[in-house]
Amino acid sequence: MNDKIIAESHENQNAAAAKPVKKKLANLRMIWDAVKQYPKQIFAAAIALFVAALATISIPVSLRYIVDEGFSSSGGNIAPYFQGLLGIVLILAIATAVRFYFVSWLGERVVADIRLAVHENLLRLAPHFFEENRPSEIASRMTSDTAIIEQVVGTTISVALRNIILGILGVIVLFYLAPKLTAALLIGIPIVILPIVFIGRKLEKTSRKSQDRVADVGSIISETLSAMKIVQAFGQEKREYERFNAKVDETFATAIRRIKLRSALTSIVIGLIFGGITLLMWSGANAVASGTMTGGTIFSFVVTGGLVAGSFGALTEVYGDLVRGSGAASRLAELMQEIPQIAAPASPILLPSPPRGQLHFDKINFRYPTRPETLALKDFSLKVTPGETVAVVGPSGAGKSTLFQLAQRFYDPESGSVRLDGVSLPSTVPAEIRRRMAYVPQDTILFAASARDNLRYGNWNASDEQIWEAANQANATEFLENLTEGLNTFLGEDGARLSGGQRQRIAIARAILRDAPILLLDEATSALDAKSEKLVQDALDKLMLNRTTIVIAHRLATVRSADRIIVMEEGQIVEQGTHDALNAANGLYASLAKLQFNQ
Repeated sequence: MNDKIIAESHENQNAAAAKPVKKKLANLRMIWDAVKQYPKQIFAAAIALFVAALATISIPVSLRYIVDEGFSSSGGNIAPYFQGLLGIVLILAIATAVRFYFVSWLGERVVADIRLAVHENLLRLAPHFFEENRPSEIASRMTSDTAIIEQVVGTTISVALRNIILGILGVIVLFYLAPKLTAALLIGIPIVILPIVFIGRKLEKTSRKSQDRVADVGSIISETLSAMKIVQAFGQEKREYERFNAKVDETFATAIRRIKLRSALTSIVIGLIFGGITLLMWSGANAVASGTMTGGTIFSFVVTGGLVAGSFGALTEVYGDLVRGSGAASRLAELMQEIPQIAAPASPILLPSPPRGQLHFDKINFRYPTRPETLALKDFSLKVTPGETVAVVGPSGAGKSTLFQLAQRFYDPESGSVRLDGVSLPSTVPAEIRRRMAYVPQDTILFAASARDNLRYGNWNASDEQIWEAANQANATEFLENLTEGLNTFLGEDGARLSGGQRQRIAIARAILRDAPILLLDEATSALDAKSEKLVQDALDKLMLNRTTIVIAHRLATVRSADRIIVMEEGQIVEQGTHDALNAANGLYASLAKLQFNQ
């Protein structure tokens, strides 16, 4: 279902690119693509909608007969007319309830589907997309914009269709009651449409800006709350308040411009419609006085005319909501239409089984998309053989972490190739590449979930016994047992309830559970005290047996026993060898070692 919505959204993007003038329609079509997945509910809502509109417009027709018969001098039996009116009211009540249920169901279901489709597509995107687009702003689109779409599907479209049907049926009834008066009424319709078109164009642009400003407010809130300790530590509360206040004022000003446009549109249209109705009523009253029209007919005409006028007046409000919905849909469509740059080919090559754990970087040149002016790797070549432990050292910015980014295929190099067990990474499935690697980052990422769920992120099907075994190897058993609810303890946002060392040991245990043939360790013991570091290093030494391991290290004491040490500077390998050989060479490694070991 979600793949279908995403695919149709991509098609809409292509159509909009080919025909820019239809861009607004393409935005709303994204909503329709989601709605049309439920034809039974659409059919039920449409039938209920039509019956309710038909019942509504039947009320003034019934009133015509009640007035003419009930107030006539003959004093006929008017009971059947009132009974008929009660029947119409009962049908209207039931049809309205059925319509409300199905359109509300569609609104909730469509919003759920769009959120799932957007989220599914986001999970496919490469990291550089989130470097160029703020996650907090994306989250705002997933919440506030989908809420607008829920209103459009669950209320606005239903109201629009109801008023369109009511207006059409009302015009037919008006022609039946008084053709000449109705013809005069229809002549004024173009006068009503012109301001809708003129002001509506400005309203659409302002609505989009208003939604962008709301997203900016959400971004600042998210950013400030996530960095509250830094804000308070540096005494920047006043500055953050002023920054937030400025953005709120900007959002308010944009919203006021949108409200003014909608107010002007509503005022103009309602004034024109009801002004025209008043003139027609005047003309009708003269016709009754001259005996060319009955009192019941003019009464029915006035009530029906009021319904028609109200329908067209409501359409101006509906148009404003549709404009907001179009803006929200366009913002969500941008996320849904974003094509993953890192994806599996149409006919992927299978990685060899069993895995060997060989990595080969061959003449790599690479720049980060956000830093195109700088080569992160320059003509870089490195072959890591199965079971080998390779340590990567060098100053900050040398390109060490970039190796892990390319090995997991979060990015593709400009030139050269990265091969896993002899298979070029772009020719196979990214998920299969990452399944063969366990990664321990320097900055541990934990989820706002239980300790158990954070641990088994490396292997979701792991049993509690396996989890405790991994925790024991990572020297995490003691603090996990002391948590208030053990493995069920909620760790807080990004593991806020744990210390830095505890968080890192969780990450190491997660990698142990992964049980992958290749280990990628990015300064995996950097946040540990000396005692814990020794215990964890012993666990890592056992874990690295018969596995290919690449270790990024700033503390050279942790990599002395590596099979090979490569020294990087400015994206290139400047030295490689064992610890003793590199020390003897008296190059960059020796100078780094002297700085650390002589202190």
